[in-house]
Amino acid sequence: MAMPTPQAVKRVASGGRLVFSKPEKAKGGRLLLRSCDNGSGGRNGRGVTVEAINGGAVKLNGAASPSSVEDGGDAFRLGKFVEGRLVYRQQFVIRSYEIGPDRTATMETIMNLLQETALNHVMCSGLAGDGFGATRQMSLRKLIWVVTRINIQVDKYSRWGDVVEIDTWVASSGKNGMRRDWIIRDRNTKNMIASATSNWVMMNRETRRLSKIPEQVKEEVFPFYLDRSIIATDTDGGGRKIEKLTDSTAEHIRSGLAPRWSDMDVNQHVNNVKYIGWILESVPLEVLEDYRLTSITLDYRRECRQSQLLESLTSMTTSSSVTAAELPAVPASSRCSSDLRSTHLIRQQDDDRAEIVRARAEWRCKEHRGAMKQP
Repeated sequence: MAMPTPQAVKRVASGGRLVFSKPEKAKGGRLLLRSCDNGSGGRNGRGVTVEAINGGAVKLNGAASPSSVEDGGDAFRLGKFVEGRLVYRQQFVIRSYEIGPDRTATMETIMNLLQETALNHVMCSGLAGDGFGATRQMSLRKLIWVVTRINIQVDKYSRWGDVVEIDTWVASSGKNGMRRDWIIRDRNTKNMIASATSNWVMMNRETRRLSKIPEQVKEEVFPFYLDRSIIATDTDGGGRKIEKLTDSTAEHIRSGLAPRWSDMDVNQHVNNVKYIGWILESVPLEVLEDYRLTSITLDYRRECRQSQLLESLTSMTTSSSVTAAELPAVPASSRCSSDLRSTHLIRQQDDDRAEIVRARAEWRCKEHRGAMKQP
């Protein structure tokens, strides 16, 4: 495939909206143009991949732009700040590899989009250092953010090809923590379809010990703080302590789970999103087939490295006190008579059996005619 000429690039970027340097050649003969809207009209040179294929329509991460640059559209941008630079907003297309057997986005997909929006928020704010979402002052002190708890509530899962709009913002959490919230909306209807809240603390990336937030870092992030909570701490038990499962209280145990190299992130530990998959490994197949995961709270208790072998424990109950172990004996027509609640634990499989993640979840029947009904 022939590369577009520089003149073709100028046509795409006409109207004075963007100024591009020397084109960068990518695989498949695509032209990569990079832009990021930091809310002040400037460009910091870091951002999303924008493709102009053979001088054709502008594409954002491979998705066709709803409006061209010449029309004044912002589709080529990474995201934008709203509400006076306090809220960062970004749109995503749900890809074919981000959906599950029921053709809707998975909880892992949602968590990945939340993480991506958070990192892009830091980058477009102009605070990004050389770390994974770390600010400049954090990078100078070898500090990284680590999540301690996240609560996600889903009213509706998007389908393949749907476009979602995600808002995120940050606030202080106690003396040495930060809270980050998200709202996910359907771009077409503007209805909120999911929300999430999380707590973060700092850790030294070399000693792996928790650290107080330095005053210099507080000065960096304070202008972006927005004291707005999207999920109350007592909603769905999001703020309550999660029960610890043991061999005697767990109904299902899946052993031999091994982190892969691809499960690690740049902070040299298993990425927090990966635990969702391991949690679901010990959930009964009947539950996965008949129910939707509508809420989950994960309590991260320690890091996990690639060399560690893991176990996944699950205990499930219904509002009618029927355990998950009894579900297979229940006729398929009556399995969804009540919603489910579950408790989970990811632990090391060695003699120490140290806890990695505790979790609590809620499930709603896929036949339910409420908010979780899929079109």
